Amino acid sequence: MPFLYDSQPQEDIMPPKFAYAIVFVADMQRAVRFYRNTLSLKLRFDSPEWTEFVTGETTLALHLASPKNPAGKVEIGFQVPDLHAFHTEMMGKGVKFPMPPTKQDFGGELAQFLDFEGTAVSVSGPMPKM
Repeated sequence: MPFLYDSQPQEDIMPPKFAYAIVFVADMQRAVRFYRNTLSLKLRFDSPEWTEFVTGETTLALHLASPKNPAGKVEIGFQVPDLHAFHTEMMGKGVKFPMPPTKQDFGGELAQFLDFEGTAVSVSGPMPKM
Protein backbone atom coordinates (compact mmCIF):
# COMPACT_ATOMS: atom_id res chain seq x y z
CA MET A 1 0.00 0.00 0.00
CA PRO A 2 1.45 3.42 -0.89
CA PHE A 3 2.45 5.78 1.88
CA LEU A 4 -0.03 8.61 2.44
CA TYR A 5 0.95 11.88 4.05
CA ASP A 6 -0.88 13.16 7.10
CA SER A 7 -2.46 16.12 5.35
CA GLN A 8 -2.96 17.66 1.95
CA PRO A 9 -1.24 20.92 0.96
CA GLN A 10 -3.19 24.01 1.93
CA GLU A 11 -4.41 25.99 -1.07
CA ASP A 12 -3.80 29.45 0.44
CA ILE A 13 -0.11 28.87 1.18
CA MET A 14 2.52 29.30 -1.53
CA PRO A 15 4.74 26.20 -1.49
CA PRO A 16 8.50 26.66 -1.27
CA LYS A 17 10.36 26.81 -4.57
CA PHE A 18 13.24 24.37 -5.06
CA ALA A 19 16.00 26.94 -5.45
CA TYR A 20 19.39 25.28 -5.16
CA ALA A 21 21.45 22.16 -4.63
CA ILE A 22 24.70 22.64 -2.72
CA VAL A 23 27.65 20.33 -3.29
CA PHE A 24 30.36 20.57 -0.64
CA VAL A 25 33.80 20.32 -2.25
CA ALA A 26 37.36 19.96 -0.97
CA ASP A 27 39.00 21.74 -3.93
CA MET A 28 36.97 24.70 -5.22
CA GLN A 29 39.18 25.44 -8.24
CA ARG A 30 39.09 21.83 -9.42
CA ALA A 31 35.32 21.62 -8.84
CA VAL A 32 34.72 24.84 -10.80
CA ARG A 33 36.82 23.53 -13.70
CA PHE A 34 34.84 20.28 -13.74
CA TYR A 35 31.38 21.84 -13.73
CA ARG A 36 32.33 24.71 -16.06
CA ASN A 37 34.72 23.02 -18.49
CA THR A 38 33.62 19.39 -18.46
CA LEU A 39 29.85 19.81 -18.02
CA SER A 40 29.77 23.23 -19.76
CA LEU A 41 27.62 24.84 -17.06
CA LYS A 42 27.43 28.63 -17.17
CA LEU A 43 29.25 30.21 -14.25
CA ARG A 44 27.14 32.83 -12.43
CA PHE A 45 29.97 33.81 -10.07
CA ASP A 46 32.74 32.21 -8.08
CA SER A 47 34.66 32.83 -4.90
CA PRO A 48 37.00 30.74 -2.74
CA GLU A 49 34.12 29.56 -0.50
CA TRP A 50 30.95 29.74 -2.66
CA THR A 51 30.35 29.36 -6.41
CA GLU A 52 27.12 29.29 -8.39
CA PHE A 53 26.21 27.90 -11.80
CA VAL A 54 23.15 28.75 -13.86
CA THR A 55 21.13 25.58 -14.48
CA GLY A 56 17.68 26.91 -15.28
CA GLU A 57 15.39 27.77 -12.39
CA THR A 58 17.53 25.92 -9.86
CA THR A 59 21.07 26.97 -8.95
CA LEU A 60 23.93 24.51 -8.55
CA ALA A 61 26.10 25.90 -5.76
CA LEU A 62 29.52 24.71 -4.66
CA HIS A 63 30.49 25.33 -1.05
CA LEU A 64 33.93 24.73 0.41
CA ALA A 65 33.85 21.62 2.60
CA SER A 66 34.37 21.79 6.36
CA PRO A 67 34.35 19.31 9.27
CA LYS A 68 30.60 19.97 9.63
CA ASN A 69 29.98 19.55 5.88
CA PRO A 70 32.52 17.11 4.41
CA ALA A 71 33.36 16.92 0.70
CA GLY A 72 30.76 14.95 -1.20
CA LYS A 73 27.83 15.99 0.99
CA VAL A 74 24.87 17.45 -0.90
CA GLU A 75 22.19 19.69 0.60
CA ILE A 76 19.04 21.00 -1.00
CA GLY A 77 17.56 24.42 -0.49
CA PHE A 78 14.20 26.07 -0.97
CA GLN A 79 13.22 29.70 -1.32
CA VAL A 80 10.04 31.22 0.10
CA PRO A 81 8.54 34.71 -0.25
CA ASP A 82 8.52 35.29 3.54
CA LEU A 83 11.05 33.30 5.55
CA HIS A 84 9.71 34.36 8.95
CA ALA A 85 6.12 33.43 8.08
CA PHE A 86 7.33 30.06 6.72
CA HIS A 87 9.32 29.45 9.91
CA THR A 88 6.32 30.27 12.13
CA GLU A 89 3.97 28.10 10.08
CA MET A 90 6.33 25.10 10.01
CA MET A 91 7.10 25.36 13.74
CA GLY A 92 3.32 25.24 14.29
CA LYS A 93 3.30 21.97 12.33
CA GLY A 94 6.03 20.49 14.54
CA VAL A 95 8.94 20.95 12.11
CA LYS A 96 12.27 21.26 13.94
CA PHE A 97 14.65 24.09 13.05
CA PRO A 98 18.24 23.61 14.25
CA MET A 99 18.84 27.08 12.71
CA PRO A 100 15.99 29.61 12.77
CA PRO A 101 16.04 32.51 10.27
CA THR A 102 19.51 33.97 10.65
CA LYS A 103 21.17 36.91 8.86
CA GLN A 104 24.07 35.72 6.68
CA ASP A 105 27.30 37.42 5.53
CA PHE A 106 25.88 37.74 1.99
CA GLY A 107 23.08 39.95 3.31
CA GLY A 108 20.14 37.56 3.14
CA GLU A 109 18.57 35.33 5.74
CA LEU A 110 18.76 31.56 5.88
CA ALA A 111 17.13 28.91 8.07
CA GLN A 112 17.60 25.18 8.28
CA PHE A 113 14.94 22.62 9.14
CA LEU A 114 14.91 18.86 9.50
CA ASP A 115 12.62 16.71 7.40
CA PHE A 116 10.80 13.69 8.89
CA GLU A 117 13.98 11.55 8.63
CA GLY A 118 16.30 14.18 10.08
CA THR A 119 17.76 15.39 6.78
CA ALA A 120 18.86 19.03 7.00
CA VAL A 121 17.22 21.29 4.42
CA SER A 122 18.02 24.98 3.90
CA VAL A 123 15.39 27.60 3.21
CA SER A 124 15.86 31.26 2.36
CA GLY A 125 13.77 34.30 1.76
CA PRO A 126 14.20 36.43 -1.34
CA MET A 127 17.87 36.90 -2.11
CA PRO A 128 19.31 40.43 -1.92
CA LYS A 129 20.09 42.08 -5.26
CA MET A 130 23.77 41.85 -6.15
